[in-house]
Amino acid sequence: MRGLWLCLLALAATLSLAGPSLAHTRSETHSSWQIQGPAVTMSFTVPDLEAQRLVPKDQTFTVQTVAAYLTKHLSVTAEGKVCPLARPVRPALAVGNVSRYDFAWNCPSANKIILTDTAFFELVSTHTNMVQIQTGDEFVEQLFTKDETSLQVGGEESANALKNASFFRYIQMGIMHIFTGVDHQSFLLGLVLLSRRLRDLTFVITGFTLGHSLTLALAVTGILRPHAEYIDALVGLTIALVGAESLSMNSGKTATVALATGGLLLLMGLGKLLGLGGLPVLLLVGGGLFSANYLMVSGHLRDAARLRLVVTLVFGLIHGFGFAAGLLEMKLPRERLAELLVGFNLGVEIGQLTLVLTVLGLVALLVKLGMRLPRRMVTDFAASFLVGLGLFWFVIRSYA
Repeated sequence: MRGLWLCLLALAATLSLAGPSLAHTRSETHSSWQIQGPAVTMSFTVPDLEAQRLVPKDQTFTVQTVAAYLTKHLSVTAEGKVCPLARPVRPALAVGNVSRYDFAWNCPSANKIILTDTAFFELVSTHTNMVQIQTGDEFVEQLFTKDETSLQVGGEESANALKNASFFRYIQMGIMHIFTGVDHQSFLLGLVLLSRRLRDLTFVITGFTLGHSLTLALAVTGILRPHAEYIDALVGLTIALVGAESLSMNSGKTATVALATGGLLLLMGLGKLLGLGGLPVLLLVGGGLFSANYLMVSGHLRDAARLRLVVTLVFGLIHGFGFAAGLLEMKLPRERLAELLVGFNLGVEIGQLTLVLTVLGLVALLVKLGMRLPRRMVTDFAASFLVGLGLFWFVIRSYA
C-alpha cells in the first residue's frame, strides 16, 4: 500500500512539473533553402494540421490562404535591404497530408544574407521549422524557433559562428547541454538510484559515456541521422526504465513490473496497427521485448552491475543522438569537427560528474545533519517520479 501511495504522489508531482516537456511536442514545418549568389529559392512544406490553424475550426484552409500567410511571415534581406520576391509564391501539388510552397527572391547583394521565418510561432509557441540550407557546395541543417527566427548565411561574420570558437567554448557547450537538459538530468538521477556502491555507479556512468560518445560522433559527422522525434520519445523511455528497475529491485515484484512495462509498449504497437499513430510498430514491439527481458534478467541477478554497463551503453547510444540534436542546430565547422566533438564530450562528462557528485554530496550532508530518511522510502518515491515523468514524455513525444 505504501508503494501505491508513493507512486500516486510521484505521478501527481510529475504531471505538475512536466509542463516544460511539452516543448518537445512536435508542431513542425520544413523548409529547404538554396542560395546562389544573390538568388535565393526556398520550398516550404506545411502539414495540413498546421495549415488548419490559420482558419477557424469550422472552415477548411485553402492553398491561397496559406500562401498569403507565408508571404507575410517569410523574408530575406541582404546587407540590411529587403530582397523582393522574384515571382508570386507557387503552391505545389499536395502529397498526402502536406503541401509545398515555392519561393524565389532576388537580392541586391550576395553579402550578409539573412533568412527570417516567423510563421506559426504566434499560433504555437513551441513550433519549429526544420531548415536545410545549401550554399554552393556547403550543406547545413538548422532550426527556426520562436526565440531564433533569423539566420545570417552570407558574409564573413556568419560564415561559421563556431569556426573561431576556442576549445573551452566547446567544453562550455557540453556542460550547458547537461545543465539545461532536464531529461538527461533525470536519467542520471536514475543511474544514481540504481547504484548502491561506488563501483556500480562507475560501471553505469562508463557505459553511458561510451554509448553517447559513439552516436554523438556518428550523428554530427553525418554517418547516421535518426529521426529526431523517435530519439525524443526513446529518451523518455530510458528514464522510465531506470525508475522501473529501481522499483522492481526494492519491491521484489520483478515479473509484474517487467510485464507491465513490456505490455504498455506492445499495446502501443497494437494501436499503431489500428491506425492510432505513434512510433513505428517494429520499434515499439522491439522496445517492449527489450524492456521486459532486461527488467526480468536484472531482477534475478545477484550482481547486475556488469549487465548495467551493457544496458547503459545502449541507453547512451540513444542519448548521444539527443546530444547531437543540439549541435546540429548550429552551423558546424567541418575542419574542426574532431576538436568540437572532443570538447563537447569533455563538457558533457564534466556536467555529468558535477551533477552526480552534487547529488551524492547533498545526500551525505543531510545524513551528517541527522536528516536521514529511510533509503527505501526515498528511492521508491524518486523512482516512481522517474517512471511517471519518463512515461509522460514517452507517450507525449510518441504521439506528437
